[in-house]
Amino acid sequence: MTLTKNLLDKLVCPSCKNKMRYEEKKDKLICQNCSVAYKVNNDVPVLLADEAEKI
Repeated sequence: MTLTKNLLDKLVCPSCKNKMRYEEKKDKLICQNCSVAYKVNNDVPVLLADEAEKI
């Protein structure tokens, strides 16, 4: 199962509040504005700024 379009439309970056894009192959949510990626574990986005990885 992947993240639904309805959920993706509502998710924003916890730091800057901008929309993010989902990279299904990497299973990550990307914030272009902050240049970070957030993991998605078992279809649950981990939107913790401390756990974001710089891209």
